[in-house]
Formats: sequence, structure tokens, C-alpha cells
Amino acid sequence: MADSTVSAGLKVQNWDAKFFTEYLSQNRFKREMGTSENNIIQLKTDLTKKKGDSVTYALVNKLSGAGVVGAATLEGNEEDMNSRSFKLTVNKLRNGVRVAEVDEQFSAISLREAGRVVLKNWIMEKTRDQIIAALSSINGVAYGSASETQKDAWLVDNADRVLFGSAKGNNSGNDHSAALAQIAASQKFSAANLSLMKRMAETASPKIMPTRTTEDEQYYVVYAGSDAFRDLKADTTIVQAQRDALDRGENNPIFSGGDIVYDGCIVKKIVDIPAVGNVGASSATVAPVYLCGAQAIGFAIAKKTTSKTEEFDYGDKQGVAIEEIRGIEKMLFGSGSSDVADLQDHGVMTAYQAAAADA
Repeated sequence: MADSTVSAGLKVQNWDAKFFTEYLSQNRFKREMGTSENNIIQLKTDLTKKKGDSVTYALVNKLSGAGVVGAATLEGNEEDMNSRSFKLTVNKLRNGVRVAEVDEQFSAISLREAGRVVLKNWIMEKTRDQIIAALSSINGVAYGSASETQKDAWLVDNADRVLFGSAKGNNSGNDHSAALAQIAASQKFSAANLSLMKRMAETASPKIMPTRTTEDEQYYVVYAGSDAFRDLKADTTIVQAQRDALDRGENNPIFSGGDIVYDGCIVKKIVDIPAVGNVGASSATVAPVYLCGAQAIGFAIAKKTTSKTEEFDYGDKQGVAIEEIRGIEKMLFGSGSSDVADLQDHGVMTAYQAAAADA
């Protein structure tokens, strides 16, 4: 009987699948990713879609009715789920490297391995940057590209889920730049501000739903840049709370080393979150902090990683490229027949905090 062999094509497929699994499992936001509506970053795979197509998410809000008891009739008294849809556009993402001239001839797999580390680092960083950009976006427009008119319109629809500094009153007229200018240097990220953010998320309409852990506990996940995280970590209330903290189940996938856990919130440092700039009172530096609940971000994948190799210069040089079709966006909850009117950030509460750089 002849020995079984694995075809070169199947080896390449296995390499692609392993590459895809590795970069997803090693990225900074891996603990918050999953396919459930309970996840902060909801992954959805629809391999029938092509570049430029959209993948539809169902956004579901919390039931608020009392239900029926005893012999009361349920028919006709069911509660409206008030669910809406969000369409996330996917597009092609590619990059490649040319491998320097070497003495030996590469096989299909060894050539891919030669570019594996740099390509994996690139796509992990790309994923991180796209998630951060989505968190800060204004109704799908990059924050830095959004006009003041667009930011003001966003604030009108999201006033119950945006905090400027330490007081809700800093937003007095849904004027984004004017509200930023109310943030004094003393209005840093603190335990009090974190608790205020949580209360605003809980009372927003619709509410921002926390994520549930395997122990059936509920948490919000908060992402803060280096300076904002530093300020919170130095807060005396936080220092004492962390000192007195009981076992909180660090083996749960949602926790990681260095997190701050306080008042039902898990605060994670994401060093790549950029500051808004010197836009506060007396030119105070302001940085965003994002409190996230379930279905905050959609990550749609229409084509998983595929790799290709190419020869250049009459076969003297070789290269390897990777390609995906995907999209990453902040989930938006709209109204109207097409769910696109009066858009609200479905699972994200944004706080702009004073965050001076280290002296």
C-alpha cells in the first residue's frame, strides 16, 4: 500500500488557517472577542460576502417588562424586543513582503514562514488600530476626519452616553468643541468619574448592556490610554480598592494581568489610544476613555486569511502576501425603517478626560 501524502495545496490551506487563528488569539483585544451577542467585540463570519458587501448584525436590547404570572394570558402581552440591525461593510485588506535573496530555494511553506512574523505583527497591529479607530469614530467617520457639524450631530443623539470631564453639565448645548473646552486639568480619570460613566451607561436609553462572565457576573470593560490609566491607578480610592480586593476569578478569560477592577468595571490599558489634543480649559490635554458593553464593536470576516507567493526579477527574488476581506466598526443603533436615523453608539460610552503627559 502506498504511503499517504499531504498535497502542497492542503499544506498551504493549513498554514493559512493557523496564521488566522494565531493572530486573532494573540491580539490585544482577544479576551473581549467572541461570536456571541454577549461579547464586547462580536465576531461574525459570512464567507458568501465579497468586498464592498455588508454583513448584518442584529442588535438586541434588554427586556424591561414585568412579564405575566399565574394564569394571566401571555398571548398579546409579549414584549417587543426592540431589536435593530446594523450593516457592517467589508473590504479587502492585503499586505506582502519580498524576501531577501538567499542561496537556497524556498518551498511554498518555507517562503511563507520567512515572512510570517512580520506579516502577523502587521495584521495584529492593524486589527488593534482599526478597533481603536472604530471606538473613536463619529457615526462611521474617523474622529480626525469628522467635521464639527458631524461631531455636534453625533453628540445630540448620544448625549446620554458621552461625558466631558467630571460633570454631565460640561455639555450644556451639545456643542462638542465647547464641551471639550470645559474640561479643566484637574478633571482627570478617577474612581468617581468611572462610577459616573457606569451610571450613565446603565441609565442611557437604550441602556448599554454589560457583558456576562462565565461566573454569571456582569462587567463593563473600559479602555484607557497610558496617561488616563496612570491617573486612575494613582487615585487613592482605587489604590485602596485594589488592596482590599478579594479573589475575582482571574482565570476567567475576560481578566488579564494589570487590569484595574472597580465598581463592576474592568479597566484595561491600551497604550495606543491617542489623545484628542490640547483642547481643554487653558489648553489642557484631553484623552478619550471608552466604557464598553455587549456588542460594542462588530468584526465581520467575509474571507479568512489566504496567502500567495510570487517570483520577481526572472525568479531571482520571491515574495509572500496575505489577504482578507473584513470590516471592523462601532455598532450603531438607529431608528426608522432602515435603522439609520438618529444613530446611537450601541455599546460604547465615551468619556473625555484631562490627561496630561508625564513631565
